[in-house]
Amino acid sequence: MAQTAAATAPTTAPSPLLRVLQVFAALAVLDVLFQFVTAGQLFPSGGPDGLHAAGAIALHVVSGIAAIAAVLLWRQGRTTIGVAALAVVVFGYGFVQAAIGGYDTLYIHVPGAMLLTAGVVWLLLAALRGRAR
Repeated sequence: MAQTAAATAPTTAPSPLLRVLQVFAALAVLDVLFQFVTAGQLFPSGGPDGLHAAGAIALHVVSGIAAIAAVLLWRQGRTTIGVAALAVVVFGYGFVQAAIGGYDTLYIHVPGAMLLTAGVVWLLLAALRGRAR
C-alpha cells in the first residue's frame, strides 16, 4: 500500500497571528451579514437604526484588527502584499460606507455594501486558503 507525501507530511498549526487574521476576517463576514439583516429591517417604516450603526462600528473594529494582523504577517514575510493590501482596503472602505450611509445616498450605499461584502469574503478565503502562513 503506497502512501502519498501529503498523507505522511506533518501538519503544522497556523501561527497565532494567522489565527487572529482568520478569526477576525470571519467576524467581519458575520458582521456584514448582520448589517444586511438590520438594513433590511430599516424599510419601509424604519427600524433598528442604532443596531445598524453599532454593526458599522463593530465592523471597523474587527476589520481593523484583521488589517493589523495581515500587515504584520506581510512584514514577517508570511503572506503576500495582496492579502495585506486587501485587508487595509476593506478596513478603509468600511469608513467610506459609513460616511455615505443614509436614506438620501442609498443609491451609492447599497452597491457599496455589495463591494464591501466581496472584499470581506475574499479576505476570509485568502486567510483560510493558505495565502498566509
